[in-house]
Amino acid sequence: MARLRERFLAFINNRWLVFVAAMWIQSCAGIGYLFGSISPVMKSSLNYNQRQVARLGVAKDLGDSVGFLAGSLCEVLPLWGALLVGAFQNFVGYGWVWLIVTGRAPILPLWAMCILIFVGTNGETYFNTAALVSCVQNFPKSRGPVVGILKGFAGLGGAILTQIYAVIHSPDHASLIFMVAVGPAMVIIALMFIIRPVGGHRQVRSSDGTCFSFIYGVCLLLAAYLMAVMLLEDLIDLKHTVIVIFTVVLLTILLIPILIPVSLTFCQDPRDAAEVALLTEPQKEEPSKSESDANEVIFSEVEDEKPKEVDLLPASERQKRIAQLQAKLAQAAAEGAVRVKRRRGPHRGEDFTLMQALIKADFWLLFFSLLLGSGSGLTVIDNLGQMSQSLGYDNTHIFVSLISIWNFLGRIGGGYFSEIIVRDYAYPRPVAMAVAQIIMAFGHFFLAMGWNGAMYIGTLLIGLGYGAHWAIVPAAASELFGLKKFGALYNFLTLANPAGSLIFSGLIASSIYDREAEKQAYQPHHPPNGWNTGSIFLSSLNLDEPPKCEGAVCFFLTSMIMSGLCMVAVVLSMILVYRTKIVYAHLYGKSRT
Repeated sequence: MARLRERFLAFINNRWLVFVAAMWIQSCAGIGYLFGSISPVMKSSLNYNQRQVARLGVAKDLGDSVGFLAGSLCEVLPLWGALLVGAFQNFVGYGWVWLIVTGRAPILPLWAMCILIFVGTNGETYFNTAALVSCVQNFPKSRGPVVGILKGFAGLGGAILTQIYAVIHSPDHASLIFMVAVGPAMVIIALMFIIRPVGGHRQVRSSDGTCFSFIYGVCLLLAAYLMAVMLLEDLIDLKHTVIVIFTVVLLTILLIPILIPVSLTFCQDPRDAAEVALLTEPQKEEPSKSESDANEVIFSEVEDEKPKEVDLLPASERQKRIAQLQAKLAQAAAEGAVRVKRRRGPHRGEDFTLMQALIKADFWLLFFSLLLGSGSGLTVIDNLGQMSQSLGYDNTHIFVSLISIWNFLGRIGGGYFSEIIVRDYAYPRPVAMAVAQIIMAFGHFFLAMGWNGAMYIGTLLIGLGYGAHWAIVPAAASELFGLKKFGALYNFLTLANPAGSLIFSGLIASSIYDREAEKQAYQPHHPPNGWNTGSIFLSSLNLDEPPKCEGAVCFFLTSMIMSGLCMVAVVLSMILVYRTKIVYAHLYGKSRT
């Protein structure tokens, strides 16, 4: 009995259990991706036009991206407390929206609806922050796979929740809003005490590679299964019993990763001598503060004094030349022959504060490239309902689910392949972001054309490219600007999402859509070239419901503009690649020798 109790305690404190629970929480942290399914219900129930729906979308994006409060609370509160705050925000925000849409509460003005959407979606930032903070602390040597997988499950959340919603089989589409309000809160409350840093297991273990490979396999199985199920539900009129069976299998796949902490705890010795020895290694090798400061000054001088051609040498030769130069500088400084000046700020690849990063061109190149790339992708996600309806598709949920799956695979694949680029070739990670943006440009082009099946191909390409951004950018930011203030840097970069959505969706897409809808509604009464905004506004006051646009023309111009802006983002990414070649050669050059 005592041995069983010891094993159970080891299971509760196993870092893989925390990781698996974080995956389950992240699968509920993608409620923002369901906005494309929720927005048509709100539009019809509240008599909104497309521009008003776009304002709600911007509020959703702001709630999903403004995580400063969540980051601050995670430093003050225990992680379970931060998760509880997020669950409460999610429940109150979307719960109140559900009451309004179903007529159980009085209709609020648009600005108040935007606040409710912001508050409800902002709960995601608490889920994201708590999951990432706990798992990065538990797996400090495997940050890339951990962040990629967790962000991937957040991207897949829309498809998972949509499939669970299909089991409800409710003719009232507003029940989806109710599920978004209640479902994540229930999961968070059930798991919030598991999500925490666990002490004493922070070293790399021999089993880590096998465990991560197993998780990757489950991720691919989950994505393939969801895609097959969604396509079957779209193409075939399935019985409700079959849909229930599909959902049970889905939940079973989600539970499979729990086998990792179970096997590590109950089938193996939880601690062996080799792992215990690894715990004390960093303490022996950690230099004193004065020694570290001295080295920092010398290294700063080396960066200023070394010839440019040193960076082009092979890694072993480069390190030898730098060591020789450093030794000469140290000797000269000791003899008083040279005066070593104090460095005024960190170099790329070292730890930056947010204020130090904000004056660096590389940071803004990364920000604006992300704004153009992810902003255009988010515009498609927010307007999927209207896009699919304008092309004649009745079931908008299928595209919301599919783009969630491609988003998931983009995050998993973006992290995996960008890691190959930097580890095997010591080439800058932003080149992977440029490839993702080229893929997105083609996706926008397909949506603009409106061909048969273009919605499927467009959502595939845009979902993959958009998802890849959120696996590549956090890793690149940590490499270029350090991990010490990574939370502040990452939260600032995420502001590119609502900024892009405000420009592309709130100003461009909605304006063009409403103009085309008005043109179609009043074509018999107005000449084809009648684009007078005032007459359109006055005549729209007589409508009982907002006009709808039909055909590829509704989003043609918007998609072509976003395709062009994705190519601008490619140029920005390649400029960043050119500027950071030396940094990545320093960071990963050893892997090439």
